[in-house]
Amino acid sequence: MRGLTHSHTAADTSYPIHERTVGDLLRQAADEAPDTVALVDGVADPDRRSSWTYAEMLADSEALARGLLTRFAPGERILVVAPNSADWVLLQMAAALAGLVLATANPAYRDRELAYVLERSGAVGVVAADDYRGHDLMDTMTRLGAGRVREIIRLADRRTLSSQGSEPTGLPTVDPAAAGQIQYTGGTTGFPKGVLLHHRGMADAPELVLAQAGMGAGDTWINVMPLFHVGGCVTTGLGIVAHRGTHVVVPEFDPALVLELMESCAGNLSLLVPTMLIRLLEHPDLHRRDLSSIHTIVSGAAPVPAELIRATKSTFDCQFTNIYGQTEVCGVVCTTTPADTPEDQAETIGHAIPNVELAIIDPASAEPVPIGVEGEICARGHQMMVGYLDDPRATAATIDGRGWLHTGDLGSMDARGYVRITGRLKDMIIRGGENVSPAEIEEVLYAHPSVAEVIVLGLPSEEWGEEIAAVVRPAEGPRPPSAPELRAHCHAQIARFKAPSRWFFVEDYPTTAAGKIQKYVLRDRIIAGELVDEQPGSTELPSR
Repeated sequence: MRGLTHSHTAADTSYPIHERTVGDLLRQAADEAPDTVALVDGVADPDRRSSWTYAEMLADSEALARGLLTRFAPGERILVVAPNSADWVLLQMAAALAGLVLATANPAYRDRELAYVLERSGAVGVVAADDYRGHDLMDTMTRLGAGRVREIIRLADRRTLSSQGSEPTGLPTVDPAAAGQIQYTGGTTGFPKGVLLHHRGMADAPELVLAQAGMGAGDTWINVMPLFHVGGCVTTGLGIVAHRGTHVVVPEFDPALVLELMESCAGNLSLLVPTMLIRLLEHPDLHRRDLSSIHTIVSGAAPVPAELIRATKSTFDCQFTNIYGQTEVCGVVCTTTPADTPEDQAETIGHAIPNVELAIIDPASAEPVPIGVEGEICARGHQMMVGYLDDPRATAATIDGRGWLHTGDLGSMDARGYVRITGRLKDMIIRGGENVSPAEIEEVLYAHPSVAEVIVLGLPSEEWGEEIAAVVRPAEGPRPPSAPELRAHCHAQIARFKAPSRWFFVEDYPTTAAGKIQKYVLRDRIIAGELVDEQPGSTELPSR
């Protein structure tokens, strides 16, 4: 794809678009690889780890689907509130086979958030875990669901419900274009919106994404991503099925457990957001585990600093690839490949996956910008969401009249169609009339040896409109970095006016369950005075 003059790549249509449902995907896998281990419940106690072949997984999912249909009708919505488990995966497959729409919720949500999701999703039933981190989920959902839903079901009662559907009755025919899930956006900028995903996109796109990442037939994937998130149950979970691989479900991110599962299950691949990667690289168990089976680490959900990519490849002696997307696109639209050059791996998010059209669009003119010019990353194709649930205005603001889905991310494209992330459209800092990209400053600061992680954001300023602030998590070591030291580091590499004038040091960041750092929470804490800056610096005029 060389010689582009404008930032627009046509969809590669050499790959077929499969008109299939999530249930069809599982049936095909069971038909072609019935004896391959499909699913492993990666609980901390090795003696309690259950596993299923594809034939067993299909049989259990179909029995559970028939059990669900004794309570609900095809097309109705049910809400799952539970942490990662093999039972969660079986419920996902069962709901798809039964023609139900599965709404997902973060089990860490509290009453207000769960009530919001329950009401907005229109669920007529709830499937919940008993508890999560000391929170009695069954009690909470029973209380919140009173008068709202017909059924509250314990996920632990999966086998009992399955036995009610043990008779081999037929399951409904499901339209690939029908909605199959309601995923709630990550909430890095505010309250989440319900995203309606259709079967076709969920069953088709993940196969192409994992193929680009280098997954082979029968590979084992250690799945750390939360299953209520599109990265956990769609990109990873369904992509593994498409490749007839083994899905090792990690209950929640625990670096020691992840490393143990990588060794004991001979894991080949894993999707780890940057925050998770950093925790693994810092963990004392890292060098006492045999991780030689790992051949590819995949990352995404947030920009991955070049230094982190290099450290991951070196430490794991593995290949690395980035994926880029969001819930609204059924997970992923852009990816690098393990065969890409080190420069492309470190500095870009690669090119569009097959069957996706990609463009960098000028927000003012709504047209593709010239090569190398910054604009908004937009995509269109068969895997775009049905829309935001019961919110046509928000849907129209995201998917324009020409079918382009506007991601809200800023980027640029080179002549080959490779894309670089430069920031968020809403995150762009406008300081004294000058546009400043937080991502550029974060990359500079992350390269400092005393910085483990850093977030750059804009704060209100009467003089400048916005001033630049850095929130730093220091690396472990005898001497933490100081604001003057880091300011000097910035001055040596970028224009002085881009250097943060306010500095904050933290032990950890507020994150979504998918690992995305919530900048708006940090900003609110700073404005409320909960975080105090260290040695505010002088301000520099922008150079024009």
